[in-house]
Amino acid sequence: MKKYSREELKAFMPHREPMLLVDEAWLDDEGIAHATYKIREDEFFCRGHFPGTPIVPGVIQCEIMAQSCVVTVKDEIPGNNTLYTGINNVKFKNMVRPGDLCEMTCKLTDRKGPLFFCQAKLEVGGKLCCKGDLSFALIPIEK
Repeated sequence: MKKYSREELKAFMPHREPMLLVDEAWLDDEGIAHATYKIREDEFFCRGHFPGTPIVPGVIQCEIMAQSCVVTVKDEIPGNNTLYTGINNVKFKNMVRPGDLCEMTCKLTDRKGPLFFCQAKLEVGGKLCCKGDLSFALIPIEK
C-alpha cells in the first residue's frame, strides 16, 4: 500500500494551493481511498466564517471529500481535470475547525464512461462530521 504525500499527489491531481485540500492519501487492498487533511489556522475559508469562532464551511468539507474521492481513479487522472457532477444526500453531523485532522474514506460505487460515483465520509477524531454521495467526471484538459 503506497501512501502519497502532498507533493506526490500533485503528480496526478490537478489541484494546487490554496485549493489542494489533501495532505496524504492511499488506496487500501479493496480499492477504498483514505486521505487526511489538517485544517490550518490561516485557511482562507475560515477567516470570515466566522471571525472569533472559525468553522470550516460545509461546501469546503464536500470539496475535501471530493478531492479524496479522485484518488480511487488516480491512474486515469493525468491529462484530465476532475469536475464535480453531483453532490447528493450530504449530511453534516459535527463541526470542523482549524487544527482538526480530517480523515476521509471514499468508496467508488459506480462508473459510467467518464462519470464516477462515490460514497464519502469525513471524520475528525473518530467522530463523523460529513458524509454524502459525490460524483465527478474526468474532462480532458484543453491545451
